[in-house]
Amino acid sequence: MTGLTLDRLRRNGQAFTEELSREGYLAHSGHKSEAEYTPIYDKYADVLGEEALELTLNAFKETAKGTEEHRSASLLLEWQLESQASRSLADLDEKEIAWESSAVITTAEGEQIQYQAAVIEIANEKDRKKRIAIDDARVKLVAEEHAPLKLERLKREKDFIESLGIASTYNAAFEEITGVSLTNLAADCAAFLRDSQSMWDETLPHHLKKSIGIKPSEATRSDALALLRASEYDGAFPGQHLQSSISRQLKEMGLDPTAGGRIVYDMGERDGKRARAFCAPTRVPEEVYLVLRPHGGAHDYTTLLHEVGHALHFANVRSDYPFEYRWLGDNSVTESYAMLMDHRMQDRGWMLRYTEIGSGNVENFLRLAGFEELHYLRRYCAKLIYEVQAYGGAATWDELPDLYVETLTAATTFQYRTADAFVDFDPRYYSTRYLRAWQLQAQINEALVSRFNEDWYRNPSAGPWIVNELWSEGQRESAEEIASRVSEKGEKLSFAPLLRNIESLLGS
Repeated sequence: MTGLTLDRLRRNGQAFTEELSREGYLAHSGHKSEAEYTPIYDKYADVLGEEALELTLNAFKETAKGTEEHRSASLLLEWQLESQASRSLADLDEKEIAWESSAVITTAEGEQIQYQAAVIEIANEKDRKKRIAIDDARVKLVAEEHAPLKLERLKREKDFIESLGIASTYNAAFEEITGVSLTNLAADCAAFLRDSQSMWDETLPHHLKKSIGIKPSEATRSDALALLRASEYDGAFPGQHLQSSISRQLKEMGLDPTAGGRIVYDMGERDGKRARAFCAPTRVPEEVYLVLRPHGGAHDYTTLLHEVGHALHFANVRSDYPFEYRWLGDNSVTESYAMLMDHRMQDRGWMLRYTEIGSGNVENFLRLAGFEELHYLRRYCAKLIYEVQAYGGAATWDELPDLYVETLTAATTFQYRTADAFVDFDPRYYSTRYLRAWQLQAQINEALVSRFNEDWYRNPSAGPWIVNELWSEGQRESAEEIASRVSEKGEKLSFAPLLRNIESLLGS
């Protein structure tokens, strides 16, 4: 024993997390072609070994639930489990990043496209035959090279967590540490799918016929990418005004878009840069990177708003808070702040003020936004249900691809591909964070409307309130605690306000 203490664990854990986050930023943003995680894990072996796990597990078991000590211990324990699992998988993560940076798909016609840019090409391609050809080539490469990497990672992570003996199964261990009931959330997701089925059946045919001229029975996931790209509205969302428009809105609500220079916007095109935008807090709250690879049109506005929510959150956390409250916690919280911002693209007043949509197009765009919201919620509800079954052993690994296609296709109508069953998978149930974030952002929005009116996004008092009451707290509180604190009646998280909002948008 080396005499590891919680204070030393916090100090070295923060240094480890900062180095790991910076390495991830450099690799995923295209500044490096490969990630070098293993040396970082080796350097901080003292905070990722048996002693560290025993220390945090004992603190978790020996502190009383409901106390600040237990809150702290639970966050540190969850971080230990995730970090130690990631350490055991570092070689696979490095291999996958290197593969993604260099992989190229080749269509049947001989066209070559960087793998990272394939989804952008599919979404932007108006010729359906070409779009499907690109996706066919992508699927072939995924099945041969990417899916095996992801499957090995999922298997090894599940085996590692279960080997620790926190609980009898992977799912039970997740519930024990996070306090999130997978059973209840999956049941809520199934109920949402049932409650919104008729709305989906009525809405989907209209948008498919109007935008790409096909029937629901013909629709594939590649068609979904093109449909939700909403290229017909590109003129309303000029790329040259993207950052300036959103910066103007943030300033009007009393916020500095760069948080005093702590946020760096990385928005240029670069080979090896991930198609999926992300926020990389490399030092919280001192240094935060917002990374976006432009797709074009409304998608970029939504994405930038989302990542701005993350970036402003991390850049405004109290600097005097301990490591676990600044860096760790329930990621449903930061995702809710990101969604709070990106849902401005569903706000008529916001749209008319900060985009060039115009009063003649805004209602049609809002109906499409309602359709998109319904699609993504149904998709993520299905993903959560699938992942609970996958991690819970309801099917063998060989059977999961068919279960994936059956579950996701039934929920969205778009035909999914078996090759994506392990690639389209959120490790450690990150899908729970998204779903609870959707619910929380709706309640935060209602609280902001109550305090600052419907146009809170341009009220100079709203920004400081969000900083002081929400962002400065990091993720010390859970999503449930924040929902109870900000809502007037202390409501619990639910899909009800989301369903109401969708109904309102579709009726625009």
